[in-house]
Amino acid sequence: MDALDRLAEPGLDLLRRVDTLLAAGAPEGHRLWPLLRRMQVLPGEALRSFLGLRPAPLAGAGHAVRRHIHGYDHACAALTDPPLWSGSAAAAYGQSRAMLLRHLDEGPESLVGRLEATAGYADALADWVEGSRLAVARTLAEVIGSAEAVAVLTATSPGRVPSHSGPLSPGEAAAAEIAARVLAVLCVAYDGAETLLRQWAPSLAESPWRPESARFRPDNGPAPGARSTRIGW
Repeated sequence: MDALDRLAEPGLDLLRRVDTLLAAGAPEGHRLWPLLRRMQVLPGEALRSFLGLRPAPLAGAGHAVRRHIHGYDHACAALTDPPLWSGSAAAAYGQSRAMLLRHLDEGPESLVGRLEATAGYADALADWVEGSRLAVARTLAEVIGSAEAVAVLTATSPGRVPSHSGPLSPGEAAAAEIAARVLAVLCVAYDGAETLLRQWAPSLAESPWRPESARFRPDNGPAPGARSTRIGW
């Protein structure tokens, strides 16, 4: 349980009240409006969805991906030893073996390179979730103890019915301020996720199989690795 978990119950209760008051509107020109247009959700629902994000599953995914790299290491080791035979067939096999080695583990575009990038991306997302949860927790702690929260609680106390016409009440204005602060920190969090995706996207692309050029093809036939060899008894 982290700080956000401890603040979740009072935070959700406050934001439920905020959402109720926002049904009457918000001050014209308030900074809440562009945040609402961007997020397309009220702060209570936004927080409820964000609470489901946990760093542990993402960190675990990174560890799981890295375990697969060891299997590629074994495959590469088996392909590294040259065959104890010679001739045209051995030469063709050698070319195919070298191509496969490069495809498996040579540079960031190899299969191992892509696995390492995928694990790194999972780690980066785990760090993003952890940092974002802390930032949201700090904002929740601030708004829960704010004067605006007192105004919201007063306006939504039993027996009080929010007005849906006329000037906005102090409680409704306070609700708009709390909503803006919560949605702002969530916007920053999601911007961080989009930035991570843009940064990592090139490293997460498909690892293409690149056969050798025609100059390495025996008799101008298919490139080694681009054809199947069947052995039967």
